[in-house]
Amino acid sequence: MRKILLICTMAILVFACKSAATAPTTPEPVSNAPMTKLDKTSQVGIKGDWQIAGVSYPGSEYIKVNSFNLADSKCFIGSTWHFISNNNKGNMTLNSPNCTAFTSAITWYINKEGQFVLKILDEGLKSKKVKTGFVLGVRNQAENSFELVDKINVGSKPTDVVYQFQRVNQ
Repeated sequence: MRKILLICTMAILVFACKSAATAPTTPEPVSNAPMTKLDKTSQVGIKGDWQIAGVSYPGSEYIKVNSFNLADSKCFIGSTWHFISNNNKGNMTLNSPNCTAFTSAITWYINKEGQFVLKILDEGLKSKKVKTGFVLGVRNQAENSFELVDKINVGSKPTDVVYQFQRVNQ
């Protein structure tokens, strides 16, 4: 009788201590962007209004690049970007005269690896519903300028697309 009572008690303890499986509560990360701590210093440095002063692909000026799946990369020259660092939101506007106008809300952050992670949001869609985005490198960050670098393949050769940002004076 003691053995039965001891076995029942042990079984109750084992089942009572078992943890319940839970589903993840955070959305999937943007492809190829490691989920790490944020680089707050770099983010605060980018806070504000910016304009893309130039787009280049060193050594490959004759290729045509469809940037961010939106438009030809040259259409981004003159585009305006507004970055809010405390909530990682903002917006972008393409306004080049020879290109289709486009405006969208964005979410963004810079991780400790120096990667700029960007999501372009469709109207009425929240960031957590967007599972894809873009991962670019940040380089040459200064008070009034910085560059975002996208890595693409051109004929199986890695090529950098460099977006040069200049701060818009207010």
